[in-house]
Amino acid sequence: MKNSEQFWKKSVLKFNSSIQEAISNLNNSGLKIVLVINHKDEFIGTISDGDIRRGLLANLNINDSIKNIINYEALVVPPDFDKKSALKLMELNQIFQVPIINNKKNIVGLFLRHNITIEKERNNIMVIMAGGIGKRLLPHTENCPKPMLEVSGKPILEHIIERAKSEGFLNFIISINYLGEMIESYFGNGKKLGVNINYIREKKPLGTAGALSLLNLKTKEPFIVSNADVITDISYGELLDFHSKNNSIATMAVNLYEWQNPYGVVRLNGVDIRGFEEKPINRTHINAGVYALSNSALSFLEKDCHCDMPNLFEQLMESSQKVIAYPMHEPWLDVGRSADLNKANKKI
Repeated sequence: MKNSEQFWKKSVLKFNSSIQEAISNLNNSGLKIVLVINHKDEFIGTISDGDIRRGLLANLNINDSIKNIINYEALVVPPDFDKKSALKLMELNQIFQVPIINNKKNIVGLFLRHNITIEKERNNIMVIMAGGIGKRLLPHTENCPKPMLEVSGKPILEHIIERAKSEGFLNFIISINYLGEMIESYFGNGKKLGVNINYIREKKPLGTAGALSLLNLKTKEPFIVSNADVITDISYGELLDFHSKNNSIATMAVNLYEWQNPYGVVRLNGVDIRGFEEKPINRTHINAGVYALSNSALSFLEKDCHCDMPNLFEQLMESSQKVIAYPMHEPWLDVGRSADLNKANKKI
């Protein structure tokens, strides 16, 4: 623990900040916690990924103040608190950070659980859909499957596997079709990456969900599904925990997408003008291409038949099954076009 370096300062945010600023703080610091201070620089509370997610689920806007999502009763410890005691405190309360606060209510440090312990291994399987042709990325995909296109010197698929491995996922199933032999030749059984990899070999393109009908899972635990062209800092483990906690049969990670109308909007009622809005910002949630599914969801798929994930979710909804959204704010990029590939290489 290097409190002397005051690494925690990048996670400090003023009380009058917006939720968007809290999201940016979390993404930039990488510490998974925001330390909130008042105008006197006194510590008043914390904000975590979960706090932001609950706020978004409660229909708060990212431009709203953080005051409604702050955890004002966050656990803190004094400067003389030792590392071993801090670890025990975090384990007992199932938290990953504890601010160190002096008697003047100033922040003087931050205990991080992952600095003291290693990530717990997860038995859950991660399925990666890598069978697509990648038509929008031609000519890049003419002789190379989309998941094998390189970003910062390694295939997109390798980035996904390494990210999941860092969270304790060791068992992967990759669905392959178009030029699948290149994927299988590169990754093999996963030994060189320190993971276990098996394959579903699609005889024909089955969509973003159809290949799941070919799964023969020996476990009843829920599993993660990811498209093979999505590079993100989402916590797969937190998505899985969120899914289980809510007793959902299927959970879809959704990303907030914003775009600004370049024109002034005129509000009409018939021919009567009711008002104006100058270049309004529109917001919507989009499918992020990452999911958590329970085993029972597989019974809604017809074996070896084409099905995309939104179609599966619709079938589940029509059968009155519980399907939910996991609002994410972490960096996310769908590498579906040449411009996205260039963007990914610049960012990573």
